Amino acid sequence: MRLSAVLRFIPAGIMAIAALAPLTVIAQSGDTLLKPADVQRLLAASVYYKGQSATTQLRNSGGVKFADGFYVLAALVDTSGYSTDVQAKYSAYFITEIPIKVGGENLPAGVYGVGFIAGDKFVVTDVGAHDLVTVSSGNDAELKRPTPLQVTIDPAGGFRLYSGRRYIVFSR
Repeated sequence: MRLSAVLRFIPAGIMAIAALAPLTVIAQSGDTLLKPADVQRLLAASVYYKGQSATTQLRNSGGVKFADGFYVLAALVDTSGYSTDVQAKYSAYFITEIPIKVGGENLPAGVYGVGFIAGDKFVVTDVGAHDLVTVSSGNDAELKRPTPLQVTIDPAGGFRLYSGRRYIVFSR
């Protein structure tokens, strides 16, 4: 009788494990890379930036959940309603719950607009479109499958935020 009761819980356990399978855990630090499906559960379908609402492209998103439970999230946005000067430097919504370093520069916890701009640069703006941080970006010619936006592990430590083959490194 008890064995049959235990056997009833096995399918539920398998389903719970399968639900967690999309998360890729980085074993060394306990931090977790988030895939677009994970970010979709956390970000809204539209976000505020410079007096307008922009639709997020959650299929083009990524992030990190740190071992202590804090998040860094990024998602491309539809900037078609914005002026060309805003579109030039705002391509993604970026949220960090903790202070981080972006390209070696300190960035406090907050909500930002970010983008890769001319001259191999990456710019971070506040939600009013004021420039806060500009750093050099890299180009990864070896990246096998570039996507519009993704977050990966940086071999030297920290993480990479990619837009196609262009990237910046961020870390705690």
